[in-house]
Amino acid sequence: MGSPPTDRLLAALDADDEADALAALERCRDADVDARKATLRALRERAEDRPDALAPLFPDLTAFLTDDDRAVRLTAAKLFASLAAADPGCVRPVVPALAERLADHAEFRYVRARSAEAIGRVAVAYPTDAATPDVVADLLLGLDDTDDADVAARLALAAECVARGDPSRLRHHAERLAGHLDGRADLVRYHLCTALVAIGTAHPDALADVRDALVAALADDVPWVRARAAEALGLLPRAAVDADIDGGSSDALDAALADDPPVAARARFALGDADAGDADDVGTVAGLDRTTADAVAAITEPDGECPNCGLALPEAGPPMCPRCGAPY
Repeated sequence: MGSPPTDRLLAALDADDEADALAALERCRDADVDARKATLRALRERAEDRPDALAPLFPDLTAFLTDDDRAVRLTAAKLFASLAAADPGCVRPVVPALAERLADHAEFRYVRARSAEAIGRVAVAYPTDAATPDVVADLLLGLDDTDDADVAARLALAAECVARGDPSRLRHHAERLAGHLDGRADLVRYHLCTALVAIGTAHPDALADVRDALVAALADDVPWVRARAAEALGLLPRAAVDADIDGGSSDALDAALADDPPVAARARFALGDADAGDADDVGTVAGLDRTTADAVAAITEPDGECPNCGLALPEAGPPMCPRCGAPY
C-alpha cells in the first residue's frame, strides 16, 4: 500500500485536480527515500495506461532526477523512460533535464543509461529536440566507455532510435557504431546493426567503410542481427562510391537464403530481389519501425541464457539475471 502522500497524489490525478496533485507531489518530495521511490514507482505504473495524465507534474518531476539519493534518481529516470515509450511527445519538454543526467560522468551509470533510453524514445519522433550534437556525442562516449551489458544495450537502443528518427544524425559515425559489433551483448549488436540500416536508408555511402563488419555479422549467433546485417548490405549498391560493394558478401548472402525467414527475406533483398523489399518494407525506416519491437522480443525471449551477458539462468528464481541484473 502506498504512503499517504502517494495515495493523495494518485487520488488527485484520478480526479483531474492539478493543484492538489502538485501539492501532493511536493509532499512526496519532502518524504523519506522509501516514500519518494514508492511515489515514482506508482506514477510509472500509472504512466503505462495514461501517460498524458502526468503531464501537469512534469516540471516538478524533473527535480527527482537530481535527488540526493541515487536510487530515487534511477527510479525517476525509469519513469521517464516508460513515459517516453508510451508517449514520446509528453517527455519532449524534459529532454534537457535528461540530457544533463546523460552528460554527467559522475552520475550512476544506470541513471545515465535510463536517461539515454528516454531521450532515444523521444528522438524517434522529435529528432531536432532530442538528438542534439551533444546528446549524440554523449551516447557514443557512453558506448565506448562502458563494459556493462545492460548499460550498453540502452545506449545502443538510444543510438538506434536517433538513427531511425533522423538518419543524418549518425551518418558520420557508422564506423564507430560498427566497432561495437564484435564481442558485445546480443541486444547491443542488434540495436547497432539496426542503426546502421537506418543510416543506410538515407546515406548508403556511409556504409561503404563498414562493409566488412556487416559481412562478418552475417555469421552472428542471433538471427535478427544477421537479418539487419543483410539488410544493410542490401543498401550498399545505392552508394555513389568507387568501391567493391560485393566485397565477398555474395557467398554469405547466398547461404543466408536458407536461414530463418527474416534473414532469408533480407538476403533476397541484398541480392537484388526487388519483391523482397516491397513485401516487407525492407530497407526502409518504416520497415524498421514496424519490425524492431518484435525483433527485440524474439532476442530477449528466455532460452536458458541471459540475453545480455550469456549467463546460464537458473530454472527457478526471480526473472532477473544474477550476474548483470538484467530482466528476462
